[in-house]
Amino acid sequence: MPETSGPTGRTPETDVIDFRAAEQLLAARDPRGAVKLLDSVIAAHPENTAARLLRARAFFAAAQLRPAELEFTIVLEREPDNAFAHFALARTYERQNRPDQARRHFRLAAALDPNPQYLRRADFDG
Repeated sequence: MPETSGPTGRTPETDVIDFRAAEQLLAARDPRGAVKLLDSVIAAHPENTAARLLRARAFFAAAQLRPAELEFTIVLEREPDNAFAHFALARTYERQNRPDQARRHFRLAAALDPNPQYLRRADFDG
C-alpha cells in the first residue's frame, strides 16, 4: 500500500502530479484551475514555497489580488532574497493602485537581480 501524506489519502506522488498539472493549467491560461489543484497541495505541504509562489502567480493571473498579495508576502517572509517574488508583489500592488509599496518592491527586485525588466520598473532615477 502506498504511503500517504495525511488523512485525505494523498500520496507524495499525487502532490507532485497536481503541482505539475497546476503549472500546465497556468501556462494554458486557466489560473482558477491551477489554484484549485494547488489548494490541496498546500494543505498537505504548507511549508512548500514553490507551491505558494505558483499559487500566488495563479491568483494574480485570475485578478484575485488580495490572495496573490498574501501568498507573495508569505514567499518573501521565507525567501526575502527572491527577486521574482518582489517583482510580482510590486505588480500586485501596482494593480491595486498602491504605487509607493509597488515602487519599494520594484526597487528591491532590481537590487537583488539586475534583470533588465526589473531595472526598468525600479525607476531609480525617478
